Amino acid sequence: MSLPEIVQSTLDGESVAARVGLGGDDLLLVTPTRTLVYRAEGLLSDEAVEEYPHDAEYVGVSEGRRKAKVTLDYGLDGERTFSVPAKKLDKVLHPVLAGVFNARGLTDPGETVKQTFRFSELTIVITSARLVRHIGSAVWDEEYEEYHYDDVTDLDFEEGSVATSVVISVGGRQERFKTPNDQARALREGLVSAVCAYHGVDDLDELRAKTAQEADETDESETAETGEESRETVSFGDGPDPLDTSGVDGDVEAGGEDGNGEPVAAETRERGAERAAEGDAGFGDSGFQSAGVVDDAVAEELAELRKLVEAQNERLERQERTIQQLIDELRQGR
Repeated sequence: MSLPEIVQSTLDGESVAARVGLGGDDLLLVTPTRTLVYRAEGLLSDEAVEEYPHDAEYVGVSEGRRKAKVTLDYGLDGERTFSVPAKKLDKVLHPVLAGVFNARGLTDPGETVKQTFRFSELTIVITSARLVRHIGSAVWDEEYEEYHYDDVTDLDFEEGSVATSVVISVGGRQERFKTPNDQARALREGLVSAVCAYHGVDDLDELRAKTAQEADETDESETAETGEESRETVSFGDGPDPLDTSGVDGDVEAGGEDGNGEPVAAETRERGAERAAEGDAGFGDSGFQSAGVVDDAVAEELAELRKLVEAQNERLERQERTIQQLIDELRQGR
């Protein structure tokens, strides 16, 4: 159906996204940037087109028995109102809200507004990518809430005697709102269809299985990353080599060093051991064993061993301090 010439002139080549008949020849047209209300020529008025830009901060309605008014508030630029037949209000409001959402950047390019529901002071808008909820006397203003389907992991519907509770599992929490039973089925079908289509599944059971699998994969990935970070934390690169706590005996057998860095001869230890053995043998067959003959050579050996152990302990303490310093620096991100 062709549009009146005055409408085509006002459009100036802009596309029409939605068209609603208001009775007679009157029309409401929604473009990406504005709403046009065409009033045909009548006995009391001439043909005219009114424009209502979509960059509004507030959309409100007031309903009478025969007529309803839609108000768009532009902040400092004031507000503008147009009237439509009361029975046409829902058909008008849906495309107008879609235009406002698009102009305000609430919806992304390619995202479509599928359904609009009004329950007293609760407005629910279902798009192809999110659910928008607004509570208050306004149909919509900037105090709204939205739940993107990316974050939705489940939907549930709890039927009551008068109303049905809609439960949305989103981002690890549950959000609830109620809808009258006479509109609950339409909302349920619309919301389930939109969410499942977004996630590429056929029904809620598939959605639950998919989100559970994605959660498991995320947990496994985080566990693997944590393990990798732990391995990186305890790696000290080219830092000091760890000391072998069994190195005392090895160093002594090979000669080793004393506390002053001087070599200790292996023969010294052997000589002390031989003299101790000779002392034990001196008791003959008495049945007793010597507690050990400590002569000057053995005392010297014991002193050297003591110095070597003390030196080893000092090295271990220095290494422990170095390791602790490295750990502190790694924690600081250095």
